[in-house]
Amino acid sequence: MSSESLQPAPAVCRRTLLAALGGAGIAATLTACGGSDDSSSGSSDTSTGSSGSTGSSGSTGSAGGAALAKTSDIPEGGGKVFADQSVVVTQPTAGEFKAFSTVCPHQKQRVNSVDNGLITCPAHGSQFSVTDGSVEKGPATSGLTAAKITVSGDSITLA
Repeated sequence: MSSESLQPAPAVCRRTLLAALGGAGIAATLTACGGSDDSSSGSSDTSTGSSGSTGSSGSTGSAGGAALAKTSDIPEGGGKVFADQSVVVTQPTAGEFKAFSTVCPHQKQRVNSVDNGLITCPAHGSQFSVTDGSVEKGPATSGLTAAKITVSGDSITLA
């Protein structure tokens, strides 16, 4: 006879099994949610202008972004809202193009018009400069976030 004990092999307790499965589920969820955030492209602090623009950084040329408009579609001293792309493109002076997120920093509503050198949010009347997106009239206390565009010839695209 053997003196070894004939005890059953230790079983995995239900609590340990559930904890392991829960951890795997959380890891999978975080991996799925951890992709790049589109809003980060809207939080860039530069936009690209065509030759002759000052104060803009970046380079002009063709980009792989979505075509927005022709330069002739953007009025000098004004701009145009592209709601589907969440961007507003302005032309503060002839040949200088800027872009900003359409999200108003006040309460995250969307700006929807550009008139008389001002970008307007309809929710509470905040207005922003077409030149640099800064606040011209509150209640917003911070300006619109710059977005990246590329101007190549007469075409404006998202960068």
